[in-house]
Amino acid sequence: MKNSFYAIASTLFPGARRGPEQQSTARGAPRPRRAPGNRLRHIARIGLLPLCLALPACSDNTSTADNTTVATKTTASTIPLTIVSKGKTHRFDVELALTPEEQEQGLMFRKELPADGGMVFPMTPPRTASFWMKNTVIPLDMLFIRTDGTIALIAANTKPYAREPVSAGVPVAAVLELRGGRAAELGVKEGDKVKWGACAVPDVRPDESWDRASFCP
Repeated sequence: MKNSFYAIASTLFPGARRGPEQQSTARGAPRPRRAPGNRLRHIARIGLLPLCLALPACSDNTSTADNTTVATKTTASTIPLTIVSKGKTHRFDVELALTPEEQEQGLMFRKELPADGGMVFPMTPPRTASFWMKNTVIPLDMLFIRTDGTIALIAANTKPYAREPVSAGVPVAAVLELRGGRAAELGVKEGDKVKWGACAVPDVRPDESWDRASFCP
């Protein structure tokens, strides 16, 4: 049986030969020779390799499909949001962070943000919220919004990765994050009024997400 095994091994591996019970590594440390049973399993795997290459089920397509599914699920939908400043309405399409997991993740690791994009974090019930910039690689404007829709505080161009908490010091209905410097570009000031969802664009028929998450002070 042992001779038959080495005959098979010699055919598959021309350089294979019988050796002592122990072989040495390059540094001289003894290394036990692999048991014949392990070699037979190795040979069996090699024998299956051509068949595996021919079958889609043996490829990484399943993993790729799973990754695609995850990416699709995590792709955020947006809702309309408006800020009225000096009689002018500025329209944004922002992502909505509702769940604790979404609010914890926020805009971490994002490398860019559209000029009229962002993310809104509704607070239910309203509370004194503190935000930081852990794992956030781009500067952001943080707008803390009171329950009447007015902006209580604009923390402009918050520093990436900073761990100092930012807070308005008063209960807020939401926090809005925009691209760093965007509020100043548009002339948005503290005291300006914010709406989102169905009431932000009343002439547009909202979908379910707008209706569930509307903020109409």
